[in-house]
Amino acid sequence: MPLHPATESGTVTAMRFLHLIGSNLMRKKLRTLLTLLSILVAFLLYGYLAAIREAFNAGVSVAGADRLIARHKVTIAQLLPQSYKARIARIPGVALVSHASWFGGVYQRPSNFFPQMAVEPEEYLALYPEFRLPPDQKKAWIETRTAALAGRRTAAKYGWKVGDRIPIQATIWQKANGQSTWEFDLVGIYDGAQQGTDTTQFLFHYDYLDEARAFAKGFVGWYIVRIEDPEQAAETARKIDEEFANSSAETKAETELAFVQAFAKQVGDIGKIMVAILSAVFFTILLVAGNTMSQAVRERAEELGVLKALGFTNEQVLLLVLAESGLLSLLGGLLGLGLAWVLIARGDPTGGALPIFFFPPRDIWLGLGLILALGFAAGIFPALKAMRLNIAEALRRM
Repeated sequence: MPLHPATESGTVTAMRFLHLIGSNLMRKKLRTLLTLLSILVAFLLYGYLAAIREAFNAGVSVAGADRLIARHKVTIAQLLPQSYKARIARIPGVALVSHASWFGGVYQRPSNFFPQMAVEPEEYLALYPEFRLPPDQKKAWIETRTAALAGRRTAAKYGWKVGDRIPIQATIWQKANGQSTWEFDLVGIYDGAQQGTDTTQFLFHYDYLDEARAFAKGFVGWYIVRIEDPEQAAETARKIDEEFANSSAETKAETELAFVQAFAKQVGDIGKIMVAILSAVFFTILLVAGNTMSQAVRERAEELGVLKALGFTNEQVLLLVLAESGLLSLLGGLLGLGLAWVLIARGDPTGGALPIFFFPPRDIWLGLGLILALGFAAGIFPALKAMRLNIAEALRRM
């Protein structure tokens, strides 16, 4: 069999390259294994990083481009008059308007927390078509005064089914009769049209809340506004704010995307802190893995000199080193992404505290790009050094 690669067929050359790559990776099995595990852990962390970031964005990726949120100018904790609804509806560019109010109760014990909101039943579903509900459940939701809807995730967490009576202990809205327990009839369980749809919410009738609560009657938390032209979102938001300028309850209208992000930040910067920590760990592991691969290549300078003496061209040596680096990165990265996908698909590790938890497809594709980038970055400088290696100098080291 000829030794000069240029005289061989493409298949024989490819087999020879694969044999050389495999032999180089297996010459120090422990180091190869540890490097592989480092890359695996890095991309496992990357998967959780992507899922946690998506969770703390609370569904920002599916926020409606044609929806605005109008809240109190000072803080969302301050309420707005219910009478604002008719005035907002008359503003040019507004197609539909409704409102929602935060309830903030607990179920059975304080740790059982999930978002609860009093809404206008028919208008709210019209504003959020991504909430999927069977027709019979939708009819019951609209017609029953004490009706409630639960997202699929919350219903599954607590074992609820349609027809259950759900008691919620109020932490803010006491009843006029002094009681703090509110009971709701679960008439429907909604699903999300998209993977990122928040299915943790618990919705009930605003009229039921307003009639029975002890104070703040006639006030709502915020307004949801569907606009006719998403391109005019900023202009419509400005008109809404101008309508209530210099009033006792001025508004701040913004896109739903901006509102959701601001609302998520009220939880604190926990999400940002977790993302920062995981990012630092991920980057550090990648540096370590890249340095290890570079060191492995530098140790074989003599062998590379022998390959050149046997007839390998500079370009073939370059490709050999890059292929070895790329293969190690590919194996570790794919195993890490695959393991992350499997573990994340099993559910939220916090037990349901996060509104959504999944590995976004866009981040999977980005992860594949990072794998290729790691293989190239770790191998390109040693590969260039190997390509420029002088045969006589390399052989003198032996």
